[in-house]
Amino acid sequence: MNNNVILPQETVMLDKFASDLNFEMLYAGRGIISLSSVSVDRPGLRLAGFYSYFDTQRILVIGLTEHEFLRSCSSEERKEKIQKLFDCGEIPCIVFSRDLPVFPEFMACARNSYTPVFRSSKMTTSVIADLFVYLSRLLAPTTTVHGVLLDVFGVGIMLTGMSGVGKSETAMELIKRGHRLVADDSVLIRKIENELVGTSPDRIRYFMELRGIGIINVKNMYGSGAVMNEKEIEFVIEMRNWENGKEYDRLGDVKDFEEILGVKIPKLLIPVSPGRNLAILIEVAARNQRLKSMGYDAAQELIQRTIGR
Repeated sequence: MNNNVILPQETVMLDKFASDLNFEMLYAGRGIISLSSVSVDRPGLRLAGFYSYFDTQRILVIGLTEHEFLRSCSSEERKEKIQKLFDCGEIPCIVFSRDLPVFPEFMACARNSYTPVFRSSKMTTSVIADLFVYLSRLLAPTTTVHGVLLDVFGVGIMLTGMSGVGKSETAMELIKRGHRLVADDSVLIRKIENELVGTSPDRIRYFMELRGIGIINVKNMYGSGAVMNEKEIEFVIEMRNWENGKEYDRLGDVKDFEEILGVKIPKLLIPVSPGRNLAILIEVAARNQRLKSMGYDAAQELIQRTIGR
C-alpha cells in the first residue's frame, strides 16, 4: 500500500489553539505556536534550579505549586529564576491554571522573548490532561492512503484497490443503504495510542468522484446523517478484479492483515465481477467482523462441528 508518513510537527495559530482548549489569551507573542512534543512540563524543578533533562519544546504549565513557590521569593529572586527559565530556549507557550494571576516578572520575560501566555480556569491536572489529548491527536504519526473509509453498522471499513475497481460506486450504494461516508479517494490516518483513526483532508471532505457523473457533495445530497468526520479503522477490504482460475477463500478461515503505521488491521479480499452485490457483501463482512471481535467465529464453529470436537 503506497502511503506517505508525515512527521509529527505542527504549527497552530494562537486563536485556534486558545479556542480548541478554551484558554484565555493573555499575550500573543509570536502569533503562532510550533509544537513537536506530546509531553507537557511543570517547571517546578527548573525554578528551584535543576535544569537537567529540561526540554524547551514542551508547553509549560504553571500550577498552584509553582505559583506559590514564586510568590514566596523576593521580586529580585523571582525575576532571576524566571529569566533563567526563559534563557534555556524558545518555549512554545506557557499556560497558567486555576485563573492564577501572572507575575509582572513573568509577563516581562514573556514579552522579551515573544512567548505566548495563556490562562485557564481549570485545575492543573485537568489542563495537563486536556493538553495531552490535544497534542496526542495533533502530533500523532500520520499517513495518507488511497481508498474509501465508511462507517458500516458501526464498523470502520476502509475499501482499497486499484483505481477504477469500483470503490466509490460501492461506497455510494452503501451510503444509499443508510451507512456513512468518512473519506473518499484519500484517507488521512492518524495513529492515536494503538488505534488508527481515519478522516478526510479538509479540501475534499464530503466530496465523491463518480465516473460518468462527476463530483458530488454527499452531505448536501443525502444530509448530515450520511457523513461523519472521523472513524476508527477496524477492517480493511481490498477490492480486486476477479481472476479466472484463482482460488479464493471460501470458508473465511484465512486470516490476513494490513499493517499501517505499525498497527495490524484485519483484511479481507473481495473479488469483483459483474453481478456480485458488493454492498451486501460488505454489510455481511462488517457484521461478521463485529461478531469475530466479540469472540464468535462461524468458520471455526463449522470446523469444530465437522470434526466432532
